Amino acid sequence: MTVAEDMRTEAAGVKAVSATTAGTMAVGTAAQELRLKRGEFAIAVHLGLIRLIVRQDGGRPRVGHDELDRLRAQEGFPEALRARVRTVGTAKGAQQLGISPDRFTRLARAGCFTPITFYLNRYRAIVWLYLADELSGFAAREPRLLVGRSPAWLLGRLEGGTDCRARNWRSRRVERLLALTEDPWARAAVLAETLDPVQLAEVIDDPYERAYLARIQPEPAFGPTGPPLARETMAHLMRADEPDEMLWRRVSLIMELDNARDTRPAPSPGGEWRGFEPSGYGRAPEPDVRADAGSVPANAASDPASVSVPEPDLAPVPVPVSVPASAIGCRDGSDPDFVHVPTDVAKPALGLLARIGLRRRVSKATGRQ
Repeated sequence: MTVAEDMRTEAAGVKAVSATTAGTMAVGTAAQELRLKRGEFAIAVHLGLIRLIVRQDGGRPRVGHDELDRLRAQEGFPEALRARVRTVGTAKGAQQLGISPDRFTRLARAGCFTPITFYLNRYRAIVWLYLADELSGFAAREPRLLVGRSPAWLLGRLEGGTDCRARNWRSRRVERLLALTEDPWARAAVLAETLDPVQLAEVIDDPYERAYLARIQPEPAFGPTGPPLARETMAHLMRADEPDEMLWRRVSLIMELDNARDTRPAPSPGGEWRGFEPSGYGRAPEPDVRADAGSVPANAASDPASVSVPEPDLAPVPVPVSVPASAIGCRDGSDPDFVHVPTDVAKPALGLLARIGLRRRVSKATGRQ
């Protein structure tokens, strides 16, 4: 049930070509030519060691012959390339660092090094994998963490139940996908993947925009391969699960969306621009993110999302409403004392705080009045 093959690359990331495939080959053929396994090839793409060519007609990404020639001309090929993408688990990683597996796990949970990928074992528990090259660099930088008593800051993190593996893996992956494209809608699609459907609907009212972002999300280099549970686990791990991270992802998505809307509107049927907010999305249970766990994690299957019919707009009342900032939870001293919302419009413009969920949407309060 490995999901190493599901390392994705952004569609608009490196180089777009026409529908012709002249001078290129399929990624599977390229992996064989480079003497790499599929998982190793996917990690090399993720790290930027191999550049893919993405077709404008929406076909599968391909690899140019000139890219293969460049990689073959590198010193030490193919052993040097394979060494850069070689991964190890907890046991082999601990052996490489000369420490016990328990100490290795504690260092990983404290965020001393970041996983590069993972797979599901027979108990459907997540097993993290790390780049062997990065572990060697960590041992050279922090030799004091490998011997003796652990420092107080590390013990404090572990006693508080901190586990940075999933969050660090997610941050690393998002940063890499954002670095592969400059298109604002493609960047917004990467950030939208970090929010669950409920939060995404709170940030993006327009269902056509959400559908467009879902359609242009990064695709796997080898296509949607692997068992459904592995793909569902990947989707769950991509979602922010801590309050500060959720807030940061929402703010980043809003800023990227504003830039994307200024560039071009999202396509919609008939050229319409609608903005209503469906509700009632279901939350999928979270997978077990414990590495090398011996127990079976919770079921990662998602329930079908239910969408309720939005309430019709009420007749506008031509009376302005002033809401005290203290009544709606404003904590930023730079905000005005009052939020003035004219009720003679059907949908007032929302500020940044309202769009990320820190301020109640005044339009709903106005509708109740």
